[in-house]
This record gives sequence, C-alpha cells and structure tokens, in this order.
Amino acid sequence: MVRELFTSEFPMQRRILLVRTDRVGDVVMITPLIRELQKTFPEAFIGTLTNENSVDVLLHNPNIDVIISDDLKKDTFWSTVKKIRSYKFTDGLLIMPTERAAYQMFFAGIKNRIGVGRKIYEVVTFMKSVSRNKYIPLRHEADYCMDMGRKLGVRSDNLTPEIYLNDAEKFNGEKILVSEGVNISDKKIIVHTGSGKSSRNWSEEKYLGLLKKILEIKNNAVIILTAKEMSSEFKEEACKLDNKRIFFTDDKIKRLRDLICIIANTDMMIASSTGPLHLASALNKKTIGLYCHRRMNCAAHWGALGEKSVNLEVSKEYCDANCSPDKEVCNFENGISIDEVIKHINNDL
Repeated sequence: MVRELFTSEFPMQRRILLVRTDRVGDVVMITPLIRELQKTFPEAFIGTLTNENSVDVLLHNPNIDVIISDDLKKDTFWSTVKKIRSYKFTDGLLIMPTERAAYQMFFAGIKNRIGVGRKIYEVVTFMKSVSRNKYIPLRHEADYCMDMGRKLGVRSDNLTPEIYLNDAEKFNGEKILVSEGVNISDKKIIVHTGSGKSSRNWSEEKYLGLLKKILEIKNNAVIILTAKEMSSEFKEEACKLDNKRIFFTDDKIKRLRDLICIIANTDMMIASSTGPLHLASALNKKTIGLYCHRRMNCAAHWGALGEKSVNLEVSKEYCDANCSPDKEVCNFENGISIDEVIKHINNDL
C-alpha cells in the first residue's frame, strides 16, 4: 500500500527507490543512506519499498517522498509492480536481494537497478551489482547499505540512524505509559527480553536476575517490559519482584509504531541484537545491547549505532572455549554477565 500520494505530473529528475523488505532492524539500517541520498541529490524524489510492518520505521521521515509497502497477505506481485511503476523511478537500490523485489523492479521499468552480489535473478534481469566482498573486512551493516548510495555518488560515512515522530505520537507514547501506572518523572528502563529468534539471547531466568539487580541499585527507576514473547510464568515472577516498579506494555502494542512511541518516552533500553534495540538507538536513547561473538552476529556488524549506545559482546576467548567450532552450538547465556550490564547502567543513568 502507498502511504502518501503525489501528483501524476512528474518533473524530469532523479527518482530513487530503496528496497529493503526484510526485518525492522534491517530497515533502520537504511535510514542513514536515505538521509545522505537526499543531501547528495536535494532535488531528487526518494521512495522506499518495505514490508507492511517496517513502514512504521520510516513514517514522517522528511527525506522520503513516498513510502510503498509490499504486503504479501494483501498485495499481489503485479499490484506492487503497478504501484512502483506509477512513480517512474530512474534508480532502484535492492539493498538486500529477494527474487520477488528484483523482478518487481524489472517489470516496473526502473532502468538503473543496482543489487548486491550476483544472484541468478539479478543476472537475468541485467541488474548492476555492488559486492560485499564476502564481508572481508567485516564492516557495519549500515556501511554496506551506504555502499549502494556510493554507487550513485554519495560520499558520506555518516551512519547515524534516525526515526521521526510528531508531537501527537510522543504524547500517545506518554499516554500509554501513564495508563499503565508509570510515573513519567521516574527514570524508565525498557528491558526487551525477546529477540524474534533473530539473535542469541538470554533466558527469561537470567533476565529475572537482571530485573532484580536493577531494582536493588536504582531506587529512582522503573522497568518497562515490552516483548510479545514473554511467558506468563516470567511475568508472574517479575511481578513478585516489585509490582509497583515493573510495568508491562506488551498488550498495548498493536503495531510497531506504538512500540516506537513508547521507546521515545523512556530513558534506556536493554536488549539483545534485535529490532527494538535499533529503534531505541535511532531515537537517540541510551542502549545496552547484548551480542554474540559469531562473525555475522557480532557488534562490528550489527552494533547499535547511536551516540549513547553500549554494545556488549561475548569475548573471543569465551566463545572459543564454550561454543562449538562452527558456532552453531552457542553458550551465549553465560558469555555476558549481569554485572557487566549493571556497570553500564550505573555509568549511563
């Protein structure tokens, strides 16, 4: 679906479509690229194509002229092609390759199409390519995304992510917290215990240990728990720790934008390497991220990028001693201690 419509009279100008139809954290990583494209080509028309959920990452971004979603439950292949074609894009950046999006860009008539690598569907559609060079040397995901803009002429290395909210949305986030009994004047720490199976994570038992420790050391802080994956047993045990300083907002989150509005009204987020952590970082909140040492999951590749972000990673020595050689069997649970996290809470809040 198209979130914003423009006139059918298109001036002759560079019209750039950025395509990233994977997960929330992945879409956060294209926000620096969007900004730098707009700075490089201030007269350009810039559009995005994402999945329906990830649209919420990009709402109200002043550097985007149109947001298009490809909802696999509602949109057919050809209906999305028709929407893309209507904007007469001159350039298309397929930032994370998918066969569906590659063919959609081709049939939408985008002449200058740039992808990553040399997938067979990129070859047969005559798509240009930017190589990630087998991730050697390993760089941040946002930097690999910026390579697509560099192919067009961007010369920036500014990888700061960004998310925009209007005043009504900020107030909505505050209203949600107040409705749950949160005192807005308190320091508010989000502990997001879920990962959507996108990264290694602590057990709920260990998160309970973290909650207990935070309550002991931070008398002026309340804890907001936001993950949809929380078990009823975990919620029950968390309430036993202190039902006046621990709050649950998982049932208030009907869409991703609700979570974004809640994060905007808090002070810190603690989470594993997952979408909500990157949302908090892009909102310039203090973050403490928990990272595996595995090459494609480590902080060097997926660390939160905000100025106030701390990325804690399992050490190489621990990983080599406690995980399988191929890293498929991971003992992440004990690789980062609760005390390491607490140290940074004390330093940053």
